Amino acid sequence: MRYQLRLCGKIVSMTRFLSVKGKALPLPLFLPVFELDNPFVDIDMLGHDFGFGAIMTNAFFLYKHRERKAEVLNKGIHEFLGFDGIVVTDSGAFQQFSGPLYLKNKTIVAFQRDIGVDVISPLDLITPPGDKRTVARKKMLATIKRIEQVLPLSGESTLIGVGQGGRFLDLRGQAMEMLAKLGVSYAALGALVPFFNRNHDMEFVGRVIRQARAILPKTVPIHLYGGGDPLELPFYMALGCDIFDSSSFVHYAKGGWYMTPYGALKREEMDLKNPPYCCCCPQCAQGMEKVYQDTVSLARHNLWVIVHTMKKAGELLKEGLLNEHLMHIAAKHMELFPSSRLAGSWQALELDREA
Repeated sequence: MRYQLRLCGKIVSMTRFLSVKGKALPLPLFLPVFELDNPFVDIDMLGHDFGFGAIMTNAFFLYKHRERKAEVLNKGIHEFLGFDGIVVTDSGAFQQFSGPLYLKNKTIVAFQRDIGVDVISPLDLITPPGDKRTVARKKMLATIKRIEQVLPLSGESTLIGVGQGGRFLDLRGQAMEMLAKLGVSYAALGALVPFFNRNHDMEFVGRVIRQARAILPKTVPIHLYGGGDPLELPFYMALGCDIFDSSSFVHYAKGGWYMTPYGALKREEMDLKNPPYCCCCPQCAQGMEKVYQDTVSLARHNLWVIVHTMKKAGELLKEGLLNEHLMHIAAKHMELFPSSRLAGSWQALELDREA
């Protein structure tokens, strides 16, 4: 990661960059998860229309598909996808929730390297909230061992140092300390998706981020696996998170959820004549009623909201003005969702910081 100082009047702002294989993108960064053959958004649209310079895709699915595996090994990931930006890949670790993978750590890392991926993932061991301490610790240590095992195999690619630890904050802290000792240049917080909830209680995830940021060198970007709710992203940025990835824009659309910077709403919760958020994306320009009637349009609207959220929060973060924006988001959100834990959990995190 590199830095660039910028003078704005009397304010000196710092832009941080993710630099891999001669490519550099400013942080913070959102990686839309791209799936081949999906009907919602194609690769050209991600790059040209939405302006993404980096994406995330699943190397495990490519590895398991015989024809595509041969093609991507022959062409390389960038030509295969038709995308010349930064490509980050998932090893398939999350698919462990669906059953055994019958896949070796060294094998999937070598595959990602050989197809020319820019940022590659080890096959970490997922630690869901239900894991007991002994199980969570064993998986955390095994994940660290796997990362150490494949660091020499990553070649010119950047290997992600994934921290596990389940619901145990101290184990997650130990993982970050071990990753720092290994000298990883890119870190990720794994298995936090089960801690995301509809009531927006950010306390545990926030503590994990803050702890990681305090332990890791400032030069190491932190990636929150699965982070994709535009309501919460600015708060996680403020805590020190740099990179997010998600296919939330599709999953929310499939459930009929219309994303806004203040929380997601369903059609029956929206007053279309007086909406709580006036969206100017290409989909909403055609009329909000049409957006709700078409899942593809709704998914694209959701992605635009994420794009605009990342841009605005990123600019405010660089100028040192993000905290005021967070107060605005929280106030507007609580008007719409009075029972939400967003404001309360953020206040708890702030009190934690001051203690």
